[in-house]
Amino acid sequence: MTARNRLWLPPMCMYSVQEHDGVVTDWHVLHYGTRAVGGFGTVIVEATAVTPEGRLSEFDLGLWDDAQIEGHRRIVAAIHDGGALAGVQLGHGGRKAGTPPWRPDVAGARAGTLQGWDLVAPSAIAYPSEGHAVPRELDEAGIARLVEAFARAARRAAAAGYDLIEIHGAHGYLVHQFLSPLSNTRSDAFGDDEAGRRRFPLQMVAAVRHAIDDAGSAAGATGGAEAAAPRALGIRLSATDWAEGGLTGRDTARFAVELAAAGVDAIHVSTGGNVPGTVPVGPGYQVPYAAQARAALAASAADGGPGAGIIVAAVGVIDSAAQAEAILTAGDADAIAVGRPALRDPYLPVRWAHELGVNDWREAGLPVQYWRGAWR
Repeated sequence: MTARNRLWLPPMCMYSVQEHDGVVTDWHVLHYGTRAVGGFGTVIVEATAVTPEGRLSEFDLGLWDDAQIEGHRRIVAAIHDGGALAGVQLGHGGRKAGTPPWRPDVAGARAGTLQGWDLVAPSAIAYPSEGHAVPRELDEAGIARLVEAFARAARRAAAAGYDLIEIHGAHGYLVHQFLSPLSNTRSDAFGDDEAGRRRFPLQMVAAVRHAIDDAGSAAGATGGAEAAAPRALGIRLSATDWAEGGLTGRDTARFAVELAAAGVDAIHVSTGGNVPGTVPVGPGYQVPYAAQARAALAASAADGGPGAGIIVAAVGVIDSAAQAEAILTAGDADAIAVGRPALRDPYLPVRWAHELGVNDWREAGLPVQYWRGAWR
């Protein structure tokens, strides 16, 4: 598959499932379709829960039930009609699940656990902020059930027609909690050391990879063109915890090579979210971590190991065309994810193309219906 450009719309929660059933609404179709029409090469749908209790809020999308597939087909169709590749992020909140939605009109937004929510995590350690409940520590049977939940959700995503299926391994949610020594203090095979902390994420990556490949093979055998199309597997990671004793960029760069060997095609590099910390937010502040992961993958590939062809996406306060182009030209990343600026400007890719001297409506990504609006 080939995207028309290197700009991604990253997953951003819309908190718009008013019925609390995880089902896509008209709002979601309009929101994602508009960004595709606006010129993004790849549009990734918000964190979509693999189990009901894995939702970050009651207002999140889900793919834990077959009844949710049809709504996602509508999103995929809108994104494809707009000319972009369609991705979806599959996730589980772990100890950070079950919070009020992050909105200015909601009291206690993301400030604590909703009463009665069933929290699970690698260790019985609450997110270190007032109001968050202590989660149940997962046993090995529970871990196996979650691996299967991710695989089943991936099959549903394939059935919906998504081109990219991204695992949410960042921002302090379940996968990140397993990876970080600050939230995983287990002494069994799923903790204890770096290899143990990576065991659940790698098992889950393998299961998801198998699920989407198997879905494609099965659909191909029965003539189902949509589900038989090639699919990419991505993962979003927080490269550093921004905290003493937590994950570092070097840890994540090494893990990137393991993920490549496990069948991941794209690594979306973010940071933080697992514990409160002082984060030096500023223009491109996360780009060095993407560059570090990309360099590790290139070095592995040069030595005959895994890493060749893996897409690394950078994200975080990238808010101008010149800045994005410089990141790509320097070889720090293969793709640029632009989030919050795209919420206020759905046609950001077309405007950035103009700022870089591309005014032809076809090259800029405008649909033919809007050709008269192209810059001259």
